Amino acid sequence: MDTATALWSFGLLVGLLTLTPGLDTALILRTAVLGRRRRAWGVVLGIQTGTLVWGVLASVGATAVLTASHLAYETLRWAGAGYLLWTGARMLRDSWRRDTGAAPDGSPADGPADGHGGDRHGGDRQRTDGPADGNGLVAGWRRGALTNLLNPKVGVFYVALLPQFIPPGAPHLAFGVLLTCEHLALGLVWSTVLVGFARVVRHRLTGPTARRVLDRITGGVIAAFGLRLAFGD
Repeated sequence: MDTATALWSFGLLVGLLTLTPGLDTALILRTAVLGRRRRAWGVVLGIQTGTLVWGVLASVGATAVLTASHLAYETLRWAGAGYLLWTGARMLRDSWRRDTGAAPDGSPADGPADGHGGDRHGGDRQRTDGPADGNGLVAGWRRGALTNLLNPKVGVFYVALLPQFIPPGAPHLAFGVLLTCEHLALGLVWSTVLVGFARVVRHRLTGPTARRVLDRITGGVIAAFGLRLAFGD
């Protein structure tokens, strides 16, 4: 396998995986639909950061520990499942609180910038660019990075597949990082499409009822991924 074939083949594989709806898609869409542009891009950058870390670790062989050590894999798997279940439960809980008229408590699932005040005044700028969302980029990055890094299946995917696309004689670390950057580039392009789509439709989905439904769907998806990570094969 030469360099061009390796890049094209790996790009096709991860491109198809990127287009497949999953947890990352749900997180990005939910955040962007609520008008929280900075936080949505924070989620995107966090996910890409996690992918880069896994790619670098796989390139140097560190993630082989996950396949060689049952304890290491199980520890990371249960930590990731617990985080996803906690995140999904918080979203579901906050959506039910809104249903009963209770104010959000500033949990990570929503945060101050998602308060009802922005919706009542129609303050798109306030929600996306105002002081209330000043830490939105960091909060979104933290959520995206944790979601990705606490999923050992991402590490196993990289350690299982990345070496197969490194041509004989190519520097293992350098070419592995190059392939990872290709994955990142495709992910950023698709994330741009998702954020742009959410921006188009968000005015139809920011009412109280639509927002509750969105949070329940997203929270349910995240919790389902947590259960799958905990009890799946």
